[in-house]
Amino acid sequence: MYDSAPKQWGVTPPISIVGPTDTENAVNQALVEELKRQNSFESPEESQKRIAVLNQLQKVTEEFVRQVCAAKGLPDGVIKSSGGKIFTFGSYRLGVYGPGSDIDTLLLCPSPIHRPDFFQYLPPILQTYAQVTELTPVLDAFVPIIKFKFSGISIDLIFARLNLQSVPRDLTLEDKNLLRGSDEVNLRCLNGTRVTDEILQLVPRVGVFRGALRGIKLWAQRRAIYANVVGFPGGVAWAMLVARICQLYPQAVSAVVISKFFRILGQWSWPTPVLLKGIEDGPLNVKVWNPKIYASDRHHLMPIITPAYPSMCATHNITKSTKEIIMREMKRAAEIMDKIMIGEEEWSVLFKKHEFFTKGYKYYLAIVAASKDAEGQLLWSGMVESKLRLLVMNLEKLDTIALAHPFNKGFDKVHYCHTDNEAEAIAKGGCLGKNLEGVKSMPADLGKKDAAGNSPPREGNGESEQGPMKVWTTTHYVGIEVHPNITKRLDISWPVHEFYDLCRNWQSYDEDMHSIHIDLVRSFELPDDVFSEGEVKPTKTLKKKKAGPKKRGASEAGIDEVRILPKTSILDVTGCRARGRLPLGWCDNEDTPRVAARPRRDK
Repeated sequence: MYDSAPKQWGVTPPISIVGPTDTENAVNQALVEELKRQNSFESPEESQKRIAVLNQLQKVTEEFVRQVCAAKGLPDGVIKSSGGKIFTFGSYRLGVYGPGSDIDTLLLCPSPIHRPDFFQYLPPILQTYAQVTELTPVLDAFVPIIKFKFSGISIDLIFARLNLQSVPRDLTLEDKNLLRGSDEVNLRCLNGTRVTDEILQLVPRVGVFRGALRGIKLWAQRRAIYANVVGFPGGVAWAMLVARICQLYPQAVSAVVISKFFRILGQWSWPTPVLLKGIEDGPLNVKVWNPKIYASDRHHLMPIITPAYPSMCATHNITKSTKEIIMREMKRAAEIMDKIMIGEEEWSVLFKKHEFFTKGYKYYLAIVAASKDAEGQLLWSGMVESKLRLLVMNLEKLDTIALAHPFNKGFDKVHYCHTDNEAEAIAKGGCLGKNLEGVKSMPADLGKKDAAGNSPPREGNGESEQGPMKVWTTTHYVGIEVHPNITKRLDISWPVHEFYDLCRNWQSYDEDMHSIHIDLVRSFELPDDVFSEGEVKPTKTLKKKKAGPKKRGASEAGIDEVRILPKTSILDVTGCRARGRLPLGWCDNEDTPRVAARPRRDK
């Protein structure tokens, strides 16, 4: 009798079903050891602590549901059977979390409970637990969330409800009919768990998938290409890419999956979508990814499609520049992996840190968002960060710019100012250079996650550091690569002004509280806080003087039209700073309260 055909995982047959060789097993073991050295694994004791915390949260959930049902006057029988359940998703559910990682959790409730109840009743319940600290509800986020720590473990808790009278502990979310009656926000909250569960069901060997994903996540984080909000793949997208390679090599070990990952995806025929299974129809009147119908879907450059209904593109934020960066990194990694697989290179080379600030670019845009209070800065800087990719896309439209590379995280600081002038200077980019005299500046924790999903330690909030005025800043950087052989002056006033107006049109914008400032920074002018220990800051290159005529003064060069614009509020939104003497400069903004210089146009 003939052997039956091997099981097909995904939308195409496997490329190879051959098992690993002894050499591949040895390389895979070396991968595990390197991941341990890189602190990618949590101790068993910490993992058990997470389980205990989730068990406590399940009890909190049931208590919350009972309390709300009672407040609504429901019968005792309904209250007792109403249930409620905690689901996890993200890195914890995928099994690739590490030390300090947050737990992404979903609190699922029956139909009598609504989102306002979540924010009204749950925080007071959590406050009764001594283990709960740093409780922060965020109602106006894209996905409304309650953030807190439980026994020292960071929890990101979102809410969803089902059109059911009871949510028992053994309920699963596989049935897409459970989505009936969901609004857009509810659907987003439910699909976090549904997508994660589908991914785990669509890979041949979960252990191999997790090992490969740990390696790819570490690589993407070290190379600073892990951040959905600024135009790189996020955690779910990277997980789906790894899952697809696992489907194509169902018998391979994690090291081989990583090697094939870079070779296959580095040569992928984008925008052909990456699919883990066929796109399904469903019971809801909602959009499902389909480039034949939707023009917006046809514009996706590297579509990676979620497997759970309704299928969506997890990488719609990718731009021409970020795609180019990803492909460059894929090529670099593929060449390194070829050497690793034959024993000519170590895994640590693959995980070498990026050189974005040390050797990346000659010029950078520094985007400084500032606020007068920490809570306001969290929302303001988050909004500015979410619009960065639009700035990048507009920069890409200029024929002088080859690439606009956004760094994948911002740098948060708190500045203790003693005068209005100091606060004004900080808001206008004074935080970019050396600390201003009399102003103490230090890192600040605004409750954000880093690229790995970890929360930073709290700094900069001590009582002894308080001054009469605090200014919080978040600085984002975009590396600028100019087209070769460009000799004309680079004018980026249009994309800068568009971004400036876009931020100022935010519905919660307050000119007395918020500021946005954009400045051009040369590599040797970058502030010290962007460099890690051991990194060498670029230095200014001194050019040899050539014999020739004496350099002209400003008036002779035609830069004699200098205007001092009116002074405005301390934290008024400001635009770009004109630096006409630099090779890369731009026109001044009419709202900029600074000295602006324009070259005189001879008639």
